[in-house]
Amino acid sequence: MTRLLHPLVLVAAILALAAGNAAAQKRITPSPQIEDQVAQCLACHGEDGRPAVEDAPIIFGQELYYLFVQLRDFAAGRRESEIMTPIASELDRKQMEALAKYFSEQKWPTIQAASTDEQRTIGERIGSSGQCPQCHLGGYNGVSRNPRLAGQTPEYLEKTMLDFKYRRRKNAPDKSVLIESYSDEDLAAMANYLAGF
Repeated sequence: MTRLLHPLVLVAAILALAAGNAAAQKRITPSPQIEDQVAQCLACHGEDGRPAVEDAPIIFGQELYYLFVQLRDFAAGRRESEIMTPIASELDRKQMEALAKYFSEQKWPTIQAASTDEQRTIGERIGSSGQCPQCHLGGYNGVSRNPRLAGQTPEYLEKTMLDFKYRRRKNAPDKSVLIESYSDEDLAAMANYLAGF
């Protein structure tokens, strides 16, 4: 029995190692036309999809059309960012489409965001009283032009909601109207709720 156990343990270890290597290699290789741009994106948005910069969003696995629209809006000046506007303005439409497709096909990373009971209560109240699930769908997974919010970083979510509330972000004015009545504290709680969803 001992002799059989050793080869089985060895086979199991080899299979586990192979599965780990396959998981590590799951990121799709970008086409040569966008290799440089992908490398530039990864510097802030993270090699594994977890942002390397605190208020950068997760873009791995995000909705394709949403990613394209954001790049287009940054380039056109409809969405402002000291970092993204110059980068996006260097891209042509085909590169924007290719980048959006590339990042949308990546696996959404898991972040370890935990919300408190109070934050969950506030998040559920806002979610059930507003129109959030109608556009971002049940589970806040997004569709088409509406981004996934579930599991996004709380820092990015809070900044984005406050930017909409105070009309610093202008490329989706309907969002400003939807959240302007909530307090900053409520929006911070909602951000933590969504991040841990």
